[in-house]
Amino acid sequence: MALNDRSDHLGLNTFVEGKLAAANLPIEVPRNRLADTGLEANLAYQIIHDHLMLDGNARLNLATFVGTWMEPEARRLMEECADKNMIDKDEYPQTAELEERCLRILAELWHAEDPAKAIGTSTTGSSEGCMLGGMVLKWHWRQKRKASGLDDRRPNLVMGTNTQICWDKFCAYFDVEPRMVPITPTRLHLTGEEAVAQCDENTIGVVGILGSTFDGRYEPIAGIQRCLDELQERTGLDIPIHVDAASGGFVAPFNSPDLLWDFRLPRVKSINTSGHKYGGVLPGVGWVLWREQSALPEELRFNVNYLGGEMPTIGMNFSRPGAQVVGQYFNFLHLGRTGYTHRMAALEAIACRVADGIAAMPQFRLVSHPMGQLPVFAVELDQAVTNWTVFQLSDKLRERGWLIPAYTMPADCEEMAVLRFVIRAGFSRDMAEQLLTDMQRSVQWFESLSGPMPQPQTPEQHFHH
Repeated sequence: MALNDRSDHLGLNTFVEGKLAAANLPIEVPRNRLADTGLEANLAYQIIHDHLMLDGNARLNLATFVGTWMEPEARRLMEECADKNMIDKDEYPQTAELEERCLRILAELWHAEDPAKAIGTSTTGSSEGCMLGGMVLKWHWRQKRKASGLDDRRPNLVMGTNTQICWDKFCAYFDVEPRMVPITPTRLHLTGEEAVAQCDENTIGVVGILGSTFDGRYEPIAGIQRCLDELQERTGLDIPIHVDAASGGFVAPFNSPDLLWDFRLPRVKSINTSGHKYGGVLPGVGWVLWREQSALPEELRFNVNYLGGEMPTIGMNFSRPGAQVVGQYFNFLHLGRTGYTHRMAALEAIACRVADGIAAMPQFRLVSHPMGQLPVFAVELDQAVTNWTVFQLSDKLRERGWLIPAYTMPADCEEMAVLRFVIRAGFSRDMAEQLLTDMQRSVQWFESLSGPMPQPQTPEQHFHH
């Protein structure tokens, strides 16, 4: 390929071009193949830095649940640990100790009967935690079936269609039938009655969501347990619960401490959460815990000795970053219970201010409200609005730097198109007021136009998970 084929080369700024010329290097740097000669580190940095300038501002991204802000001290600490591999526990025993401390803190926070006897692991995120939780549910179900001489070839897992996509992946990867309970416009989450209606002798468990991706609300975990208790009384079926607390695991203990959803409920056998969501860590770290040692079979625990020393490993991944685990412990140490409580209360207050401000605009209707839930909510347009859509509003807000996802709800609710707002650490009251101002300005712009707007892009192009 010719060097002057610009379709394969980076457009460079004058500074970089001058440096390349002075070093007697080709002015045009290939995009999609290795150059014959590498660049000095400062030039490579400048090229990539310039390329990334048009990325969105992470602090204005209200689409993602993933953390975008940490204290400078935490960032410095994580940079110091950037080269540590979490799996090398023999090489980095102090980092491994911090992982164990984090697990014990979470076990106590989630009311394990004996936090010292709970078992778990850090992961690269909640998706891995969900995979591990589901895998253990399947293992226990299969062992019971084999012991009773029963068919163990058709396992199923019960959950709502509002679950995160990782559960679809789990069922596909581990050959489990997904028993999806459709949500409805008047019921956007799973309830105990709907869950039980899908359960049978092949059900490995029920997944309850503590903080729906779609609207931020908690599913009634205690109500699901109550219905499963009644099912066992009628049929003898003993079906466990896994709680996907990807977001709520770090929120509910502080803004809803009396809510029953965790290991206080006997059917809850395992819980996963994302440290890089409301745990306050930059991506990516997650956690999964089982309520007691016997809940995690020995057959699913492995040991390796080729890194130096005998080391147990539970996660599906092998090498994992140690820096994020250190960042998690920093937050535990820095914030403490009071700090986390204050943070969640502040985020809830800001989310409520934004939700109430939008609800006051006649063009919108709240689908959910963040009071006592995640600091997350969704809105849809009032039926009277016919000449513009939430997708077009999402596009308009991008002009001011805001990333507000517009999308349709899952099956049986596809007619509902919403905007979702995720309020995280680093989002201030001043930013909330500016967002409301920009929304009002955008709405006024749409209302000033006559006739329908051009067709929007597809929802998939707007949904950022």
